[in-house]
Amino acid sequence: ILLAAEGLLDQKAAEAQGEFELMTWLTRAMLLKSFSPLFWLTFSLTYARGNRAEFIRGWKWILVVALLLPAAISMGVAGQALESSLEGDWVTVRFLTAGKIWLVLVVVLTLGVLVNLEKTFRASVGMTRWRIKYLFLGMALILGVKIYSLSQLLLFSKYDPALASVASLGVILGCGLIAIGHFRSGFGAIDLYPSRALLQGSLTVVFAGGYFLIVGVLAQVVATLGGIASFPAQALVVLVGLVGLTILLLSDRFRTSLQRFVSRHFRRAEHDFRKIWTEFTRRTSSVFDEVKLGKHAAEVISENFHVLGVTVFQVVSEPPALIWLSTPEMQRDHSQLAFNADWLSGIERLERPFNLEEKQDAWANLLRESCPTKFEHGGDRLVIPLVAAERLVGLVILADRVNGVPYSHEEIDLLACMGDQLAAALLSCSLTEKVLQAKELEAFQTLSTFFVHDLKNAANSLNLTLQNLPVHFDDPEFRADAVKAVGRTVERINQMILNLSRLRHELQLRRGPCRLDLLCSEVLDNLGPEMKTGCIIQRDLQVVPELHLDREAMHSVVTNLVVNAQEAMTDDGNIRVSTRLENGRLALTVADEGSGMSAEFIKNHLFRPFHSTKTKGLGIGMFQCKKIVEAHQGSIGVDSAPGQGTRFTISIPTVPEFSPASIP
Repeated sequence: ILLAAEGLLDQKAAEAQGEFELMTWLTRAMLLKSFSPLFWLTFSLTYARGNRAEFIRGWKWILVVALLLPAAISMGVAGQALESSLEGDWVTVRFLTAGKIWLVLVVVLTLGVLVNLEKTFRASVGMTRWRIKYLFLGMALILGVKIYSLSQLLLFSKYDPALASVASLGVILGCGLIAIGHFRSGFGAIDLYPSRALLQGSLTVVFAGGYFLIVGVLAQVVATLGGIASFPAQALVVLVGLVGLTILLLSDRFRTSLQRFVSRHFRRAEHDFRKIWTEFTRRTSSVFDEVKLGKHAAEVISENFHVLGVTVFQVVSEPPALIWLSTPEMQRDHSQLAFNADWLSGIERLERPFNLEEKQDAWANLLRESCPTKFEHGGDRLVIPLVAAERLVGLVILADRVNGVPYSHEEIDLLACMGDQLAAALLSCSLTEKVLQAKELEAFQTLSTFFVHDLKNAANSLNLTLQNLPVHFDDPEFRADAVKAVGRTVERINQMILNLSRLRHELQLRRGPCRLDLLCSEVLDNLGPEMKTGCIIQRDLQVVPELHLDREAMHSVVTNLVVNAQEAMTDDGNIRVSTRLENGRLALTVADEGSGMSAEFIKNHLFRPFHSTKTKGLGIGMFQCKKIVEAHQGSIGVDSAPGQGTRFTISIPTVPEFSPASIP
């Protein structure tokens, strides 16, 4: 509608009889054309773009300029934009300074439209590019003729009624190209994601610069030699030539024929295999997402082998299925196609790329239905099995090659190598995901061990109190200690519940001033009522410096070592707990006269979770102790032998070697 209105006003101006009528129609045409860049820019930023909102936000200020500035110039300074005069029987209209500024602004905004359309087109590959090619060529022709007309007005600074006919012809031809594109394939929903880079690698800027350079040179030559009347025709020839060259360069058939001609007559390889392989490895080696990997591989194959339909599948085994990673029109990404396990085994045995049309198995029929051809003369479909580590990890299906050209032996060899590379990359992605899941599970298990073991210690404390309760129930002092012990245990359980609620956050040491000798004394006092009869605790708690420790975590370590020492003794015996300062480090020792441990158990199992010498032990206490001590930049050592008891020594630096660490 906007193009038709512009054409109508231009034609009215061209047919105007008097000076006043001509100026009236030209002013109206300028006002209408002032709003044209806004609509074209909005269209170019939104058509076929999946990330259209991002581009609208990035161009919002330019859209505001496109709305306000041209209209403001055409309305606010209309009297200063155009100037009319009589030259014989003809009315000559010249563009003044404001008019020239308006022309430059509209040209720049129109170039911005072409740049955006080019970015969208270059983001398409294969079937998608084939569908939208003529639509984009038609719009490029319409806008190109518009730029041509504006450049003529700017160059000669006067109105030429013949340009109205040129503009109308450009609109007709452009709409014809758009109609061809519509009748070829229709305009369905398409989502592309072009780069936000504006000018980098833009052919629009190159062509526009070349056109303006050539026109400028022609203008100087014409001004010097004469022949001004033929100059617009010469400039139009240049513009049409550029459009024709663009059509040829975008033609897959032309490029394929040109490559085959050069290969045949100049005896060079049809493909630059080194370039293709370098590009393929560059675009797939650093990608760790299966969908992106499939799309990048499909783009490289489509661009270099002139294949309009490239489909990439990933194989999953449970349940057996194929997952679409990339399709020609990008409408089935990550959906599944149910497949038979025996079918996958049959394809895996083929190994090399094969012609799908020659296979009559049930799986071949399913693949043909899932990847249909769009053209009668697109050639046979080629299947590349992706095999890595002796198992099928995916498939690549090539359909609708330009002109249906058969694949040469060299091309099949290169595609097989690319398939091996893609298979290894897909397997790497799958293994990386499994490793991440295993690490997440390991981290969860590590955190769980702390809470499970603390809960077990609380249960042991209550159990020992209950065992001693019938024996010493009549002792008021014991009952008071028992009540305190139960209260402390309940408090510890509540604290564990609080810690459990913090699992989503990183578990960190909560350091504060703490003297380890006083902490050990407190632990031993709390455990007193819970100790077995006949188990004697000997204290050698020398005064040690105050350090910044996590009091709660170290309390758990000391409690765990003392309780383990008691459980290791089947008969009466002594448990010795000592603290001292040794070589600038704080040392804590817990020694018992229990059953001891073998060197093999100490080396391979003691500090690993879920290994214990006790029948009912969970095997996570020493694992927890080691993690806490190491988080304090300390170390834990053990000296033990079967039947000779065990001695644990914890060593912590008095000056931290680095900032407080997190418990891994």
